Amino acid sequence: MNLPLTLRFKILALTPQIYVEDAAGNTLFYVKQKMFKLREKIEVYQDSSRQNLICTIGADRIIDWSARYLFTSADGSSLGSVGRKGMRSIWRASYDVFNPGDSNSDFEIREENPWAKIGDSLLGEIPILGIFAGYMFHPRYMVKRRSTGEPVLRLSKQSAFLEGRFIIERFGDSTEQETLTIILSLLMMVLLEKNRG
Repeated sequence: MNLPLTLRFKILALTPQIYVEDAAGNTLFYVKQKMFKLREKIEVYQDSSRQNLICTIGADRIIDWSARYLFTSADGSSLGSVGRKGMRSIWRASYDVFNPGDSNSDFEIREENPWAKIGDSLLGEIPILGIFAGYMFHPRYMVKRRSTGEPVLRLSKQSAFLEGRFIIERFGDSTEQETLTIILSLLMMVLLEKNRG
């Protein structure tokens, strides 16, 4: 993949949709979340025409602080999963990333500064001023390899007007499969965290 990647979504959309573009501006993924589902169901396509399904993301349970989200390719094979760290994620977002077939997490996603997210969500609730919240606070999330603590990727919120915009930058080495699993994990995390603020 040609990193850095740009994730963008409209803030005022009925159904959450994320567009992912590589460094050259080519669309890599189009993510669409299903509405009114008891169990999360997200579809990841190659582009917005929704002709080529890359994978689906589904929760392993209906409602839970520690739900695990499974990535399944169009042919039914596992691409890995991501799980929120329950109560530990209330103050600082924290997620475990699992490669296909692993029961122990291979990577950890951690929010670098929880105050940035709090400021972003509080200002976002104030009428008129909330429109400009995207210019002031920029939460960042670091992905580290669990075995060594080595940084691999970072997701950073960028300044944007009436849309959410994030950049995924590379910090260390990872295989193509690991990179795909991490990016899918970051997409799921963005969908979950944007609902929390």
